[in-house]
Amino acid sequence: MLDLRRLRLLRELAARETIGAVAEALSYSPSAVSQQLAQLEKEAGVKLLERAGRNVRLTAAAQTLVIHADALLARLEEAESDLEATAEQLTGTVRVATFQSAGLYLLAPALKRLAAQHSALRVEVSDAEPETTLPSLALGALDLVLGDEYPFLPRPVDPRLDVEPLLREQFRLILPAGHPLALDGGAVRLHDLRDSPWAAGKADTHYAELTVRACRALGGFEPDVRHRSNDLMMLLALVANGQAVTLLPDLVRADGNPEVAIRDIAEGELARTVFSAIRRGSTRRPALIALRAALREEAGIHSGS
Repeated sequence: MLDLRRLRLLRELAARETIGAVAEALSYSPSAVSQQLAQLEKEAGVKLLERAGRNVRLTAAAQTLVIHADALLARLEEAESDLEATAEQLTGTVRVATFQSAGLYLLAPALKRLAAQHSALRVEVSDAEPETTLPSLALGALDLVLGDEYPFLPRPVDPRLDVEPLLREQFRLILPAGHPLALDGGAVRLHDLRDSPWAAGKADTHYAELTVRACRALGGFEPDVRHRSNDLMMLLALVANGQAVTLLPDLVRADGNPEVAIRDIAEGELARTVFSAIRRGSTRRPALIALRAALREEAGIHSGS
C-alpha cells in the first residue's frame, strides 16, 4: 500500500525539482528524503526516479502518481475538514501568509474579530510575497494566503487553489509634499516624472514589475528605480524625505503623512485585486470559513471608505 506521507514527498519533489530543496522546505536531511522516496518506489513496484546529472527527475510513472497524490491528499483534507465541523468549538492551528499592506490593514484587524469569537483557535502569521506563498499553500505548508493581482500581470490559475477576491484598490502617485508637480492638487502625468528617481518593490516581485510596466505603458519611459523594498513604509519614508517618487496602493493610507502628496495618475487608473486563497480540499474547514468571513468584513470597511 502506498504511504501518503511519502506521496507528499514525491509531490514536493515534482514542485521543487531537487531533493535538497525538498529537504530544506520540510526540515529533513537530504538522505532522509532519498530514503523515503526509495521506499515509495518499492511500494509502487515501478521506477519513480532517474538520474539527471547530479540531480534526479521523475519518470512518467512518477508524474502519473503525483496527479493521484494531489487527488488523494485533497480528499484527506476534505475528510479532516468534515471531522472538524463536528467539534463544538474551533481549535487547532491555521497558518497564514500575507504581503505587508494586507497584513497591516486587513489581516490584523480580522484576527481581532476572529479571536473574540473563537478564542481556542491558534493563528500563525508570516510576512512574505505571493510569489513564494502561493506555491507553498498549494503544497500544504500554509493554510491561507493573502495575495494580490496587478494590472499587466495576471497570475496563472492554479486548479488546486480556491481564490476569493476581497477588494479592488487603486494605486496613486506619491510625491514629496513640495514637489513642483504636486502643488496644484490635480492629477499628475507619469510621463512628467520620467526624470525622477523612483522607489519600487524588490526585483522579481509583481509589485516591482508594476512600476516598470506602468511607466512604460502609460508614461512611455523606463523608470530610474534607485530604491527597492517590499516594506511600503520604507518607500513612503523615502518619498517623504525627498529621495524618490513611488506608486502605492490605497491600503497604505499615505494620506496620514503630511510630508507627501497623493495624486491620481493622469494617463489612467491602476488598480489591483486583493484576494484570499486556500486549497480546494479545505474549503469546508470551519476555521478557514470563519477567517475568510472576518477578512470579508474588514475588506468591506475599506471598500466603503
